[in-house]
Amino acid sequence: QVQLVQSGGGLVQPGGSLRLSCAASARTFSNYAMAWFRQAPGKEREFVSWVAWGGGGTRYADSVKGRFTISRDNAKNTVYLQMSGLKPEDTAVYYCATGSRIYYTAPSNYNYWGQGTQVTVSS
Repeated sequence: QVQLVQSGGGLVQPGGSLRLSCAASARTFSNYAMAWFRQAPGKEREFVSWVAWGGGGTRYADSVKGRFTISRDNAKNTVYLQMSGLKPEDTAVYYCATGSRIYYTAPSNYNYWGQGTQVTVSS
């Protein structure tokens, strides 16, 4: 069983930055790839970013490429999402997820989820 606890998020002005963190409880954290998703009101949950179990491979949705950076620290069992150049359309509840070593963009492929954290981009 893997438990994911998120922190970070909040209200930021357009163009600002935020960092999200996701701490995993399992000692096997380093065996899994990690991903971030987001869900805006009235919309489906969508893929944001993914990092390989060793941290050497990353993927991004086109909508965040060049603005968001995913990273992980296996010594701390933590994955991060550094968000910069934030736009109002980035407003959503953000979730971290894990459960596989394989690159997936569909939420149904992930077994474990964080509790979600609100990110609001507004002036």
